[in-house]
Parts: sequence; C-alpha cells; structure tokens
Amino acid sequence: MNKEGTAVHKGFYRPWFIPLGLVVVMWLVFIIEWSTNSDFGTFGILPRKLSGLKGILFSPFLHGDWEHLLNNTYPVIFLGLGISYFYRKVSLQIFLYSLVFTGLWVWVGGRSSYHIGASGLIYCWASFLFFSGLFKWHMNLIGISLLIVFLYGSMVWGVLPWIDSISWESHLLGAFAGITIAWYFRKEGPTKKKYSWEEEEEKQEKVHAAEGGSIKIEYHYRPKDDQ
Repeated sequence: MNKEGTAVHKGFYRPWFIPLGLVVVMWLVFIIEWSTNSDFGTFGILPRKLSGLKGILFSPFLHGDWEHLLNNTYPVIFLGLGISYFYRKVSLQIFLYSLVFTGLWVWVGGRSSYHIGASGLIYCWASFLFFSGLFKWHMNLIGISLLIVFLYGSMVWGVLPWIDSISWESHLLGAFAGITIAWYFRKEGPTKKKYSWEEEEEKQEKVHAAEGGSIKIEYHYRPKDDQ
C-alpha cells in the first residue's frame, strides 16, 4: 500500500480511537465490578469532599447497572466520533476539558451523594456539537446539531430534578460546560465554506485597504469648447 493509501486509512480510523477506547474501559470496569460482586460507586464524584475529587477522573467509567451502561454506550461512540472527526487537531483538548469542567462543576454544585456515569460527558458533548454548529454557522455541524436534537431531543428533560436517582446536576452542568467549550474553540475545527463571490468581495476589500481606503470621485463632462 502506498503512502497516500496508508494516510487515508489512518485518517479513517483515528477518530474512532478515543470514543471506542472510552467505551472499552467503561465495559471492562463494569464487568469487573459485576463479576466480582463489587461496588465501585465510592469512586464517583462526592461534592465538596476532598475524597470525592477522584470522581472527576473515575466517575464516567462507573455505571449502576447494564441498562445504565448500554444507554451511555451509543451516545459516547456517536458524539465522541463527531468531535474526533470535526475537531481532529484539538479533540484531545476538548475531551479533557469536558472531563475536568463537567466533573469539577458537579463537585462544586452537586447534591451530597455519589455521582457516577458518563451521562455528564454525553450532555457536554451534545451541547458542544450543537452550539459549535450555531456559533460557526457551518452546514455540516448544523446537520449534526439537528441530528442530535432529533436523536437526543428528550435529553433536555434530563436537566430537570424529576427523579432523585438521576444526577440531573451532571446533565445540566455538563450542558453548560459544552456551551463554554464550544465558545472557547469557536475558531477551531471546520470553517464555513466560502463561495466565489464572497472570496471576490474579500479580495476587493483587501485591495481597498492596501490603497489606504481612499475613494476617488471623478466627474465626467464636456468642455465648453466642444459645445
């Protein structure tokens, strides 16, 4: 295989690394917990307790049951792939910021109980992609945003304190973290496609600026001798 073909293959597989890696760790942790009849819940985020800070790192990999794990698996792959594909150069930073901001804000503002699960990250990523599309007004990102609204539109209800057993704080604060990160990286990732007439206007503006921005007015008339 030539170098060009190798580069294409790497470009195709690379966006999958982090999302699938996260899912593999999620499943391994739960299988170990389930098979050994253990409870790793104390490794979750415990707000305003120093011992609970470790949950910022560990909580996304902890889940209460099989249903909880399955419900979080598909969004992690889909949304994580979207971020890895459209924001390849800064995707690792986005993932790290998502983990730290969401977890830290839950540690500061969450209820005094252990918060576990990847749903905080899911809300953060969904919010990030949605608002990135709006901030950039980029058609592909807007399409992803609309797909997110269609597939995960019911997520909006997850930010409300309806069910005590659900960490709505993680959902709400994760969504706010996504908006913040989207604004911070608004100049990164894909850019809006420029049409030829837009490029011509920009070229004329640059020429105009180079000439000092002066505008010449010329009057056309017939001299008296020609009358």
